[in-house]
Amino acid sequence: FIWDEQLAHFARPENGGYRCIAPSLRGFGASSSPTDVEAYRAKHLVQDLAALIAAESPRAPLECLVAHDWGGAVAWNLANQQPQLLKRLAILNSPHPGAFLRELQHSPAQQAASQYMHFLCRPDAEALLAENDFRRLFGFFDTPGGSAPAWLTDAVRAQYRALWQQGLTGACNYYRASPLRPPREGYDSVQAITLPDSMLTVNVPTLVLWGLDDPALLPGLLDGLPDWVPGLQIQPVENASHWIVHEHPERVALELGRFIHQNP
Repeated sequence: FIWDEQLAHFARPENGGYRCIAPSLRGFGASSSPTDVEAYRAKHLVQDLAALIAAESPRAPLECLVAHDWGGAVAWNLANQQPQLLKRLAILNSPHPGAFLRELQHSPAQQAASQYMHFLCRPDAEALLAENDFRRLFGFFDTPGGSAPAWLTDAVRAQYRALWQQGLTGACNYYRASPLRPPREGYDSVQAITLPDSMLTVNVPTLVLWGLDDPALLPGLLDGLPDWVPGLQIQPVENASHWIVHEHPERVALELGRFIHQNP
């Protein structure tokens, strides 16, 4: 539902009249939610998205795949593995896997910012997240001063609460299945990971729209991206956090519109 405004915007004739779809990834909402952690490995998530594109756009590639956070992680991989399925890729605050691996291995600041991932891998994470009306989950939205942001209205809270009440295991399994976690005492497996350029190169035109005040994904993740993404445009956004789609829907629509209507 975070995409509702964007779906309505780009479906209007004056904005392109596109057919817009925002699926729930596996583990979320009405989509299937396997309990096995292995079911959330990248290869399965990419297959889900490829199958959806084949079903919804069988005769032509997507005009643009737009993705945020974990959706972006899947989209980076899809664009690398099956670029014929899309004309353009737009990423919002979701790190390129090569940059994320580099920063987790070498950046103390990013290592510190990503420590929350270990909490979400705990076997009791679901129970802890659900306590006190999802207090910890709503806390992820807080501003640096510790207050709730203006966009988190009672109506939006109700949407999130209804989603989370359907279960949190799928969401936590994304973290449990990922090998990209920051080092800490007793866990430094990430230091042994290498990713070849063949798994990192994206040759479709790509826009990266990045809220610079994201506390979990630092601006250093933008460094070096042109080495992997030749057709790259980066749009950093001041006074925007990880929740840029909620915070600045008009700016997101503007930048996506400019990008989508460029000649590929």
